Amino acid sequence: MSGPATRRILEREYRLYGKPEFERLSTVSVAHLYNLRQQPRYRERRLCYTRTRPTAVTIGERRCPDPQGRPGYLRVDTVHQGDAPAGQGVYHINAVDQVTQWEIVAATERISEAWLEPVLNAVLRQFPFRILGFHSDNGSEFINRVVARLLNKLLIEQTKSRPRHSNDNGLAETKNGAVIRKHMGYGYISASHAGRLQQFYTAHFNPYLNYHRPCAQADITFDQKGRRRCQYRRYQTPLETLLALPNPAQYLRSGLTPAVLQRIAETRSDTEAAQRMQQAKRRLFAPLRRAKAGPWK
Repeated sequence: MSGPATRRILEREYRLYGKPEFERLSTVSVAHLYNLRQQPRYRERRLCYTRTRPTAVTIGERRCPDPQGRPGYLRVDTVHQGDAPAGQGVYHINAVDQVTQWEIVAATERISEAWLEPVLNAVLRQFPFRILGFHSDNGSEFINRVVARLLNKLLIEQTKSRPRHSNDNGLAETKNGAVIRKHMGYGYISASHAGRLQQFYTAHFNPYLNYHRPCAQADITFDQKGRRRCQYRRYQTPLETLLALPNPAQYLRSGLTPAVLQRIAETRSDTEAAQRMQQAKRRLFAPLRRAKAGPWK
C-alpha cells in the first residue's frame, strides 16, 4: 500500500485497537516508511518476483526461409517516421525479395490489422513473380490472424525470426537504412501524408529501385573449414538478377514475360529515371517544408 495508508493502519492498531506493540510505529513518518522500503533487507523479505511466462503464438513458423535460388521469398519490415505532439508519423512497409533483391515500399497511416491488410495486398501485387514465402520479425503488425488469413488465401508460407538469430531479417533491415532512411530521412512526417507517399512509391520510387538501381549481389562460398563466406563483386539491378536466373519465365506471374519487363526498363535510362524520381520527391516534400509548424508536419 501507499505510505500514508500504511501509517494510518499503524496508528489505528495502537489508538483504536489498543495494541501496545504499535505505540512507536503509530508515530512513524511517511518518508521514513519509504526509506525503509528502499533497503535491500526489506526487498528481500517483502517483494516477490515472478518470471515472465512466454505466450505461445501458433501463427508463423520460427525458422529462416530457404528459397534455394527461387525468387518469391520476401523479407518484410516496418519503418516508423517518428512521432510528434501533433500526432503519429507515417509507417513505411518494406518488402525485399531474398534472391533478386526486388524491393517494394509502401506507406500507411497505421500498422493495425485493418490498415495493414489493403497495403499488403497492394505490395504483393507489385512483385512480377509469384510470392512463395513471407518472413518478418515477431511484431504484432504481421503476426496476427488477418495477415495469416491473407497469406493462407494466397498459398504463401509465413515464417518469423528466431531468438538470438539477428540475421534472419537482416536483408530488410539493411534496406531500411540504405534505401528508406536515405531518401525519406529521419524527420517526422505526419501520417496524414501516407496517401501521397503511397502514390510516389508506386509511380516513381519502386520502378526506380527495381529497374535502374544496382544492388550488390552476394557470391557465397565455403572454405576448407566449412565457414560461409560472402563476397560482393557483382552489382546488378533486381531486374538483371531476375533475368539471369535459369528460365526466369517460370517464376513470373500470368501475363508477364521477360520481354515485357525489359521494355519497361528500356523506356528511360538509369540517370533519367533517377532524375524523374528526384523531381517527384521534391514535389512531394515541397508542401511539407512550407508548413508553418515545421518542415515535416
